[in-house]
Amino acid sequence: MSSWKLPIDAELEKLQHKSFSYFLHETNPDNGLVIDKTAPDWPASIAATGLALASYPVAVERGFMPRVAAIERTLTTLRFFWNSPQGPEPDTTGYQGFYYHFLDMQTGRRAWQCELSTIDSTFLLVGMLTAGMYFSADTPDEHEIRTLADALYRRADWQWAQDGGATVTHGWKPESGFLKYRWEGYDEAMLLYVLGLGSPTNPLPESSYAAWASTYRWEHCYGYDYLYAGPLFTHQLSHIWIDFRGIQDAFMRDKGIDYFENSRRATYVQQRYAMDNPLNFEGCSGCCWGVTASDGPGPVTMKVSGIERQFFDYLARGVPYGPDDGTVAPWAVVASLPFAPEIVLPTLDYCIHQVKLTRSNPYGFKATFNPTYPIESSNSYGWVSPWHFGLNQGPIVLMIENYRTGLLWQLMRVCPYISRGLQRAGFNGGWL
Repeated sequence: MSSWKLPIDAELEKLQHKSFSYFLHETNPDNGLVIDKTAPDWPASIAATGLALASYPVAVERGFMPRVAAIERTLTTLRFFWNSPQGPEPDTTGYQGFYYHFLDMQTGRRAWQCELSTIDSTFLLVGMLTAGMYFSADTPDEHEIRTLADALYRRADWQWAQDGGATVTHGWKPESGFLKYRWEGYDEAMLLYVLGLGSPTNPLPESSYAAWASTYRWEHCYGYDYLYAGPLFTHQLSHIWIDFRGIQDAFMRDKGIDYFENSRRATYVQQRYAMDNPLNFEGCSGCCWGVTASDGPGPVTMKVSGIERQFFDYLARGVPYGPDDGTVAPWAVVASLPFAPEIVLPTLDYCIHQVKLTRSNPYGFKATFNPTYPIESSNSYGWVSPWHFGLNQGPIVLMIENYRTGLLWQLMRVCPYISRGLQRAGFNGGWL
């Protein structure tokens, strides 16, 4: 029985608005950088900044933000990255057109000796391209947005990021060179390869996509045949920008489905896993599911009701093979709204009105909760993360919008770099 206090569309807009508020208030207005999470003295995340850039058009359309304010914030961000120091030195903002995973919120320089991240740069760059597609008016400011977004995308040297290999590396550090890991196995790197293949300046070879796809795992889980990836976010992030309905690459043509249908199946596997509850966690049900990369109550090992449990902190959790510690991420459920609204909406109803995860929270859902983890509280739903994360807020804003209007999909369908990247990856059919 539904507990919605308002019509569902109004409830979704309320959640969308609160989630977007993160980008209004957790951003440095002087450079546009968005804090990774709401913890003291925390650095900016370039991926969260890219999600913010993609969210500003939604905010304008929804009346969450005046267009003039969105233009100002977008220009501030693009100008910062265009003028930021690029080079092999250890204290820059980026190198070869890519950027460090975490940046100091004030200076915009590399934080924590982190890596130059190819995947996080991907989400930053696609956010820039989104801005360039949306702000299309014939005004000096909007023309500058388009010019800068295009120049920043063209600056990335995707061939350098291959480091001579068949696939793309995870990143690079000035102290030690390229990271040993590469983007292989189905995951959120679909968008990375599409952007890399679409580049007019330093594109990836078509062989890189074939090499990536050759590492796919087709699985049968809980009654569904699908392209496996454990964490739910891996089936969602590329879909924020690319409408995969009706278009197929060689792999999906062989399987007779598309990536959108694959994400629908992955969403159902998540729900069925929770209903089956093989590890006997508290609370898991058809309305309490969503295992992904997320915050958690650990790291700690303890006995709970006679069972030895290992709880993790921030980790890429996955199903059905783990790791899993009973931590549920409502934001990941929201991000599957376009794929399976018939199971997502009842789950949101549960999280909002039963668990009350949005109550007294300025930005909507906290990152996660874990009913199995014991706490001294009257809250029967267990541990709740104290933090909001930019990487969670963005998909909520953007996938609610895709469900309601398809705005991001419409914008990026006509982005020539996305179309070229998809075509070079072997996609055809449908709108392409």
